Amino acid sequence: MAKVIPGRFTAKMDGPFVVFIIGMRINKRWAVHKWLPVAKAMGGMLKELYQHPELGFLGTTSHMNSREITQIQYWRSYEHLENYARKGQKHLTAWRNFNKAVGTDGTVGIFHETYLVEPGKYECLYGNMPVWGLAQAGEHVPALGRNETARRRLGGENEPAVPSPPQM
Repeated sequence: MAKVIPGRFTAKMDGPFVVFIIGMRINKRWAVHKWLPVAKAMGGMLKELYQHPELGFLGTTSHMNSREITQIQYWRSYEHLENYARKGQKHLTAWRNFNKAVGTDGTVGIFHETYLVEPGKYECLYGNMPVWGLAQAGEHVPALGRNETARRRLGGENEPAVPSPPQM
């Protein structure tokens, strides 16, 4: 289990970055032979990405419910993401296999959303959490001073509506 870090923290990223949300949805639960290979393919892709940091992949968090597996991924640039999508061996293999085995038959859904984030156009807060999400992909820093409120993290000015507890 990841170590909880008491206190309030935020993430710091140098330069622009990409948030990529990708996942699958099981539309027909009984079609295990269709959705299980889709679910397993992500593991191989992640292994490939973590072994090759030059590909621009910064990190991910995974989320599951009864029908969906979703990942929030962080990438250095859209060019890195697109290059991997079009040339990454594990991704191309998974893409071809999906089109061949599932295609448009409706048994398994897939989705992705891509967000290009400019410097200073994001904010986040982690209270009493392990290093998570964007802070895991970038730098985990205390949410103090300029980083104390959401408006300040976005470059504006205001005072906390509720005083922040002292850092431990």
